[in-house]
Amino acid sequence: MNRLAVIESLFGVKRALIGVVHLQALPGTPTSKLDVAAIKSIAVDEARVYKDAGFHGILIENTHDRPYLKTHVGPEIVAAMSVIGAEVRRAVDLPLGIQVLAGANQSALAVALACDASFVRVEGFVFAHVADEGLIESSAGALLRYRRAIEADHIRVFADVKKKHSAHAITADIDIAETAKAAEFFTVDGVIVSGMATGQPANPNEVAAVADAVSVPTLVGSGITAENIRMFSKADAFIVGSSIKKGGTWSNPIDPERTRALVRAFQN
Repeated sequence: MNRLAVIESLFGVKRALIGVVHLQALPGTPTSKLDVAAIKSIAVDEARVYKDAGFHGILIENTHDRPYLKTHVGPEIVAAMSVIGAEVRRAVDLPLGIQVLAGANQSALAVALACDASFVRVEGFVFAHVADEGLIESSAGALLRYRRAIEADHIRVFADVKKKHSAHAITADIDIAETAKAAEFFTVDGVIVSGMATGQPANPNEVAAVADAVSVPTLVGSGITAENIRMFSKADAFIVGSSIKKGGTWSNPIDPERTRALVRAFQN
């Protein structure tokens, strides 16, 4: 697979910045306080900040739905995210991605198809790991068959490898580059390397090793800042959601100046 062609076909550039919209807690989740209309309005406002700053794509994620269910969510989450995603697409003419936590990868595809999104971020694509939610097992076979069944082959699948917020002792004999190669063998469209947790940077050496090992795009999935982005010269795209928030905390509102500063660092 031509890694540059994948990124360029999606985002119109050879390297891309993707901004994360951390949706407010959705209906039925423990900390839910807002209705869908209010959540949708906040999501659109944040997507516009990314667009105005010069980002190339948007990813919406149900981050505030803690504690997460494992691999499946209710129909109310799929419905709400589909409506929100469609509104973001109408308001902001950037490629849209979907992630449904935790590991609800088929739900992410369903949302993406419903709201005309371009890609999904998934976890547990190959091998297995122990996440906060418990044991997450390989989903590639079922996920890509589901993508074919719903006629969504045009939606790209970007998969985390050695995912953050997880223990990988059960695959300790398989390094991150070999994990990425396994994902490529299972026909993933791109692999994502992250740090240990949300907001924590990936290891630049691991990012470089993965980029050298696979022909699909390598994305950095956490901890990118204006100060460290130059350390990841081999990455094809960056998914950013914490450092551009007020105080650098993922749960805070977006800080437009931090967002613009990151774009300037990316461009230099």
